[in-house]
Amino acid sequence: MRSTSDWLKLGVFIGNEVDCGRIAADAVIHPGCRVQGAETSIGPGSVLGAESPVTIHNCQLGRKVELKGGYINGAVFLDESSIGSDSHVRPGTILEEQAGCAHAVGLKQSILFPFVTGGSLINFCDALMAGGTSRKDHSEIGSSYVHFNFTPHHDKATASLIGDVPNGVFLDNKPIFLGGQGGLVGPARITYGSIIAAGGVCREDLLQPDKLHIPEAPKSGTRDYRTGVYRRADRIVRNNLLYIGNLLALRAWYENVRKKFIRDVFDEAALEGGKKNLDLVLTERIKRLDDLSENFKASFQWLENNRGTPGEIAIQKRFSREWPEMKLRLQGLSSQPPDVFFQGLEIKNSYIETIQSLPPAIRKSGNAWLQSIVNETAGLWA
Repeated sequence: MRSTSDWLKLGVFIGNEVDCGRIAADAVIHPGCRVQGAETSIGPGSVLGAESPVTIHNCQLGRKVELKGGYINGAVFLDESSIGSDSHVRPGTILEEQAGCAHAVGLKQSILFPFVTGGSLINFCDALMAGGTSRKDHSEIGSSYVHFNFTPHHDKATASLIGDVPNGVFLDNKPIFLGGQGGLVGPARITYGSIIAAGGVCREDLLQPDKLHIPEAPKSGTRDYRTGVYRRADRIVRNNLLYIGNLLALRAWYENVRKKFIRDVFDEAALEGGKKNLDLVLTERIKRLDDLSENFKASFQWLENNRGTPGEIAIQKRFSREWPEMKLRLQGLSSQPPDVFFQGLEIKNSYIETIQSLPPAIRKSGNAWLQSIVNETAGLWA
């Protein structure tokens, strides 16, 4: 094990708060890099700063992770994941096995399932993406893609679900393709097999599999617009609750299933970091619904005074009235995995090999368990 002074001689700054025992002996950290944070852990075979210096702060890295340059804070990278130089990654982010992005990518509370691949010059915050079966058959975020996560109403109840957790964890779904030089306006839901053509901004949910979506450009011009007045409130609430339900399902998966794959202290650190990040994201999503329920009060009052549609007004009133009780019920939800799932879970050489070799009946039981968590959450807005 190298000490902080050993690393300094190699041109690497290691903060005094860092436990050097949490840096694998064969990890490569190129000169100019900075490693900070008492919670930092760097797994075997990982390489930092191969293209340009990288600063990491309180990150957990599994095996053979490559962080090629940039600034990365509070993120978790599982085995063989990677990100290019000039990356800017903020807390709450998780890249699972073999997920990766090229250079100049911004992530925050972004969750990329195994194999998901991003191009270059991307801003993809507040989104969960799954799909694909391998590095060659993967979901793709095209270069210059943006997930729009801040509205003119100054709210961020905008997280988008591209794929899902109950099906996505089994690594056997068709990939999703988000064409480059495009964008997705959150909160949106995109199902497996969807292709969004390059050069367009998608503003809707795509819930039918295996469809090509060519986004329609809004009609140009100048028109009246009232900031703070919402439309399609039912879709906003429903998509937010579904996102939270999927986060709860993924939290249960980490708590009950991923813990079976711990081999050493580096795996343990990555798992704990993943659970911590999921808790952070859950807290953020609930806070954003707190804000939304308050925003709706001014919105429906304006609509009442300006001939808004009765249905829209009723939905916004209902959410503002019921959200405090819904939040309490949300925090009390819990679900245990079925015994039959673990009876059929045979640990193999890797997480991916194990999951992809599960018998159909075991996958089905696991999917039903996770889907029940999502359904119970979404059912709060039945």
